[in-house]
Amino acid sequence: MVGDKERRITLHLYDTDITVNIPASEEELYRQSERLITDAMNTYSSMYKGVNTEKEIQYMALVDIALRHARLQASKDVEPYENILSKLTSEIEDALK
Repeated sequence: MVGDKERRITLHLYDTDITVNIPASEEELYRQSERLITDAMNTYSSMYKGVNTEKEIQYMALVDIALRHARLQASKDVEPYENILSKLTSEIEDALK
């Protein structure tokens, strides 16, 4: 964001701490992401630790988070509404002629 001050924070992601520079206004989003990643890793680790490799567990958590994102994006699909609005606009314009 223009004019947004940067802040250096440390995120605790599952069993790893990483330090990142972020726009100060987005810190809460980063903290929510931190919790989401950690929760997903905890869930898959509790289910598959000792059965799958750590890397496989990380990918399972990554796919889970990506699917959540994809579902959210799909539910926000506005194309059907735009089509309806376009049709209604045409009908209104025809009626006004």
